[in-house]
Amino acid sequence: MNLKITLLPGDGIGPEVTKAAVKVLNYVAQKFDVATELISKDFGGVSIDNFGIPLTEETLQVCYKSNAVLLGAVGGHQWENLEHQKKPEAGLLKLRKNLGLFANIRPAKVYSSFLDASSLKNDVIEDTDFIVLRELTGGIYFGEPRGYNKSKGWNTMVYSENEVERIAHLAFKMAKDRNKKVTSVDKANVLEVSQFWRNVVQNIHQDYPDIQLENMYVDNAAMQIVRNPKQFDVILTSNIFGDILSDIAGMITGSLGMLPSASLGEKHALYEPVHGSAPDIAGQNAANPIAAIASVAMMLHHTFQMTKAAEILDEAIERTLKTGLRTTDIFKEQYKLASTTEMTDAIIENFEEIYNEQALGVFTL
Repeated sequence: MNLKITLLPGDGIGPEVTKAAVKVLNYVAQKFDVATELISKDFGGVSIDNFGIPLTEETLQVCYKSNAVLLGAVGGHQWENLEHQKKPEAGLLKLRKNLGLFANIRPAKVYSSFLDASSLKNDVIEDTDFIVLRELTGGIYFGEPRGYNKSKGWNTMVYSENEVERIAHLAFKMAKDRNKKVTSVDKANVLEVSQFWRNVVQNIHQDYPDIQLENMYVDNAAMQIVRNPKQFDVILTSNIFGDILSDIAGMITGSLGMLPSASLGEKHALYEPVHGSAPDIAGQNAANPIAAIASVAMMLHHTFQMTKAAEILDEAIERTLKTGLRTTDIFKEQYKLASTTEMTDAIIENFEEIYNEQALGVFTL
């Protein structure tokens, strides 16, 4: 097997966490006797500085030819005042749209050794393990018309039947391999587009009678994630609601620096940490690499079907946290402060240990 991956390190701490993730990826690939083919391209703000636009056609073509894309982070204060279509984030929207990445998977899993990092009580978040499945290429972020003038601004939230159907099918299929519950989040009491969303999801549910379907308004869902997150299994929702709820879910676990994500389409896939570019700590070897490394685990699982490798990598992250190592974003006095490279090396060491414990060096994918 050949893992053909396009690297888009991006801005701020993006290059640092991408470098860490690649180090882990190459190590895992070596252990499982697979080859990696990695191509790095400018993306986001650095691409604006070098080429005038956040995503060049050349970079897009390289992404098309890859099995997967690994993204670091984009954005920074120096590009904030650019026009909407010229900002780094516009390149991310274009990339998602052109690669057909209609489904964003954001896990909200609390590591047992990380309970005290959350602002919520331990008994509230302990054993929390759910997924926010966000529709990624439709809704208000892409709807037309859009714009503003001196007297008003306007955006359009629109969904087609096909857009809702394909994300709903994925939600029910994912739930089948988990705890068999889907919570579809909308605002059907005031938005016609949400009523349409709810109707389509309920129709698709008929194909999955063994899966429980629950409908919930988005304001209630935000409250319930904080009040009782263990009630959720798969949260299915639209682009803008998923954007907000996934960040709420991320913070109850303790830090956005811990959380990976996967954006999937029918032909392409993109993996990225959910944190931002954090320019204030860029270049200091202080960034938390765990989200980027966990994104590699998601890549191994979803794109390359290397399930065992992904499981060991997730366990290696958990075991590393149990040793008390913490980067600056999650550091407290009772722990040991680690740099980006120290955290990365510790995860690799624990991967090696688990690998040898479980298989004595003999593994299938």
